[in-house]
Amino acid sequence: MAVTYHKGELLEGNLQVSILWYGEFSPAQKSIIADFLLSLNPQKENLGKPMVSNWWNTIQTYMRKAGKKDARIVLANQITDRNCSLGKILKKSQISRLARRVHSKPGGLTLVLTAKNVAVEGFCMSNCGFHSSNAKSKSVFIWVGNSETQCPGQCAWPFHQPIYGPQTAPLGAPNGDVGVDGMVINIASLLSGAVTNPFGNGYFLGSSGAQLEPATVCTGVYGKGAYPGYAGELLVDRTTGASYNAQGVNGRKYLLPALFDPVTSQCSTLV
Repeated sequence: MAVTYHKGELLEGNLQVSILWYGEFSPAQKSIIADFLLSLNPQKENLGKPMVSNWWNTIQTYMRKAGKKDARIVLANQITDRNCSLGKILKKSQISRLARRVHSKPGGLTLVLTAKNVAVEGFCMSNCGFHSSNAKSKSVFIWVGNSETQCPGQCAWPFHQPIYGPQTAPLGAPNGDVGVDGMVINIASLLSGAVTNPFGNGYFLGSSGAQLEPATVCTGVYGKGAYPGYAGELLVDRTTGASYNAQGVNGRKYLLPALFDPVTSQCSTLV
């Protein structure tokens, strides 16, 4: 099994990332996600533990194989729609409408993040988020929802018991927020796909109608020895007992999904 580059456009260079917070998010929740995005860039300090930037280096390998510039994250503008101007039950088509409110430059990317009391078409039933684009305007966006009260067993595993399969004890969330720590996992997964396959003609495995991207190839894998129902061997915070596999800025800890390595053709884990 090998990943194939289909000669389409990638999101390279300084990638302007904007965020639309839809619904109620606390300052602490916003900072968890913002710090994750900032942690993707190379850090001066290396504490002897796997860094979020090490995880992102696998994506840089994709860029280099295609002869593109490294994708460096630049956190741009953030907008909060606290009162849910389109209501708390959204269709997928409304997500793209929300994304257009945040004016990213061509080649940029918008994150539309919905709060725990906002229901989105297909959420929990078929996905925990998605990325999409408008090839004409060269705009790309990602949507991820907070699953804390709707389906944590599906979209916040392994921080909650799974809906299906082996009922193993949940792991401690590294930032103490099951819903938002679960969102980070899904943002990371979708960001890896949005950068390497923004318009559906970049890097992917499988057929064009059933594309597998760097993280979806490795679903459920977070550490060595992972198998269905078991996330793998992970680092554990001695103070909180929370599980993680990457460290970021401001002392943050995160659990990030394994990525398919285009060099080894295997799922690559940080631990």
